[in-house]
This record gives sequence, structure tokens and C-alpha cells, in this order.
Amino acid sequence: MHWCTADLAWVTAHTYEIYGPLSNGLTQVIYEGTPDSPHRERHLEIIERYGVTVYYTAPTLIRTFMTWFGGGLPGGHDLSSIRLLGTVGEAINPEAWIWFHRNFGGGQVPVVDTWWQSETGAAMVAPLPGVTTLKPGSASVPLPGIDVAVVDEEGRDVQPGRSGSLVVRRPWPGMARTVWGDPERYRDSYWSAYAGHGAHGGFYLAGDGATRDADGYIWVLGRLDDVVNVSGHRLSTIEIESALVAHESVGEAGSTGVSDPVTGQAVAAFVTPAAQAVPEPAALSEQVARQIGPVAKPKHVIVVPDLPKTRSGKILRRLLAQLWEAEQERRAGRTPAPLGDTTSLQNPEAVEQIALALSNTQ
Repeated sequence: MHWCTADLAWVTAHTYEIYGPLSNGLTQVIYEGTPDSPHRERHLEIIERYGVTVYYTAPTLIRTFMTWFGGGLPGGHDLSSIRLLGTVGEAINPEAWIWFHRNFGGGQVPVVDTWWQSETGAAMVAPLPGVTTLKPGSASVPLPGIDVAVVDEEGRDVQPGRSGSLVVRRPWPGMARTVWGDPERYRDSYWSAYAGHGAHGGFYLAGDGATRDADGYIWVLGRLDDVVNVSGHRLSTIEIESALVAHESVGEAGSTGVSDPVTGQAVAAFVTPAAQAVPEPAALSEQVARQIGPVAKPKHVIVVPDLPKTRSGKILRRLLAQLWEAEQERRAGRTPAPLGDTTSLQNPEAVEQIALALSNTQ
């Protein structure tokens, strides 16, 4: 029994909820509704009732479960049917990976973290269950036949531990061949940056940043434009958020760069409490400084009830930055610019909640 929890408007649903499972003769769960309707244990009930064996979901939902249930799931639900767990949509924080592995898989079931895009047509980087050694937070290694690399601006492989751009160096089955009605956009967005490199005339630029460790494992850092530049230091929002989520008082975190007169940009971190905890901003800033370094220390930490997420479960960091800047404009007596497009939000009420939290900060 296969359950991919993706919203049907998302390509993951098309691929892993409809034609993928059905073309392979699998029985698929399709559930309409939010995870807390009519109550927060709804997913646990469904897994038990239908004997779900493969549970494929987003890191955002896992972190939400962490805020709801704390260190462990509520009792009374049999999840022993699960034999495989999967995550998709964005990089998963190591803390969330460990929690998912321990609570849904009993510490025994593999967690298959997958990296791919609508444009790639299917998973590109993912562990093979029972074969690949798992590392919490890493997408692991490219699937057989897929040539994925982490390169610098000149197209050269970066050294282990250094960040770079995630690229695919040769064609693969299922790759997008154009953008409908706009071939120039396809060329400019995905191929122009590394045109002429490699044996096949160019590298496909995914738009994600990543590092590769000494074992060749890929660690996705998030979108290349989700980078905060503090005094010339380029910081990954995913790394900052992972450090924040590792604190016992934090359920979810979203970080972004905001304007700063001294450093150009400063880190603003928006966090939601874990269970009944009360996050302390100063302690969270110190947590990031210890784990990453003083330059990554958030200058602003704002506790909010929820983070704005798209229907695919991704945190809309651009909107966090816009809400911050809008509050600064109001305090200066100026009219803020309109917010960007929010039609993709699954929780539009979060916008007003965050604006209120910002207005109450000093």
C-alpha cells in the first residue's frame, strides 16, 4: 500500500501518486484534506487502517509533526506495516530525518530522501534501500546512470565540503526539452550558465546549491537564490534552519536575508515552537553561532505560529523577507510595497500572523 501525501497540484502527485504507482500495479492511498482534519492523528489513523507500507511525504510535514507531538508519536496507533519511508520537496534537516526514522520507522526502516524537479521527470539523487549507506540530511548519491556534480562558476568540481551549484552533466530519461512556448527561457534558465562544458555541450543547472562530502554524498543547501550574504559571506538558509531546528524548543524554522546598514544583509529567522516549548531568541542565535559560526548568527529571531508554505510544502522565504521589509517601511512612516504573489499558499492566514508578530517585536 503506497501513500504519497503530495497535493494533486504538485508534480510529485502526478508522478508518484497517479501514473507511477498505478502503472506498476500498486494500490495507492489518496487523501483529501489537511493533516489535522479532523484531528492531528489523522495520518496515523490512515496508515494503521489501510496498512500503508510506503509513506512518502515532505520535510515540512515531518517538522509539523515534531511541533505537534514533541519527542514521540501519541500511543494507540500501529505503524508496523511501514517498510519504507520517503521525503521530497526540499532538503530535510538532519534532526527531522532522525525523528522521522525513529518515530515512523521504529529506527529500522530506511528513509529515502529524494532530490529531483518537475523538469527532471523523476528522482535523480536518492539512496537505494538496503544498498546505500544512509546519512541523515543527505540526499546521498546519484541514481545509476545519472551524472550529477557540484561545480564552481567555471564548471569545475568543488572540493569536498565546499558549496557549489548542483548540475547534471549528461542527458537522462525524462528530461524536459523546452518550456512550453518559450524555448529561449528554457535555454537561458537551465543551460546558458554552463554552455560549452563537458562532453555533451553543456551542464543542466538545477538552480540548487549543494556540497559533496569526502564520501561523494550530496547535501542539498536549497535554492541558489535562497542565500544570505552577510559581509561577503554566502550562507545557506537550509544550514541555518537545520541549526535552529536542532534546538529542542523549535519545531520549524525559515530564514532569509534582510537589509542591514552595516553588513549589507543580516539573517532574520522565523521559528515556530515545538510542542509546548517557548523558544528564546537569544539562545537560538547562540545555537546557530555554535553550529555554523559567528557570521551565521541571526540578528533577528521572530517566534511565529506558522510559516507560509506553498501547496507543495515549501517554505516561501521570499515572503518572509517581504513581510520583514514591509514592517520596516511602516515603522519609518512609509507605505510598504505590495506583497508578491501569495496564491500558491496553502496557509494564507500565516501572512497576517507573521505581520502581527513582527509589529510586536522591538
